[in-house]
Amino acid sequence: MDIQIATLCDFAADYNGKMVVSGTIDVLAAPALPVVQPHCCLALRLCITPEDNGPHKFSVNIIDGDGKSLDDKMPIDADMPVELPDDVPFLHRNLILNLQGLKFSEAGVYFIDISIDDELIQRLPLRIVQVDPQQQGQQGPQQDPQQG
Repeated sequence: MDIQIATLCDFAADYNGKMVVSGTIDVLAAPALPVVQPHCCLALRLCITPEDNGPHKFSVNIIDGDGKSLDDKMPIDADMPVELPDDVPFLHRNLILNLQGLKFSEAGVYFIDISIDDELIQRLPLRIVQVDPQQQGQQGPQQDPQQG
């Protein structure tokens, strides 16, 4: 079983086997910490072959730099049975996990660990940074020069 695409993003959808991904995320910039990401998606595209037939365990865990899970809802575990017909050499499956209310208490590097059958097969890094909005050029409303 191969992961061909794995990304954290703003939006993902499956349309008849075609995966649409919008706004990939590898850094979250926040003016204050903790920061809550109200909504994001983990988008995965798997390539499955006949050798993968059988029961599998799928797991996603978001961890901090010390290996501690983000919260008590982690890891997310699911049974993933695979059964390809005899005449099918491979199959693609899109998996989209909608994640809501992810709370990051501190700045630093976090990881999204994707495991199948307790084997880590993909690790996505995610940086949380605290920024000063004034240093990013986010100033108050500009006065219209025509109104003097």
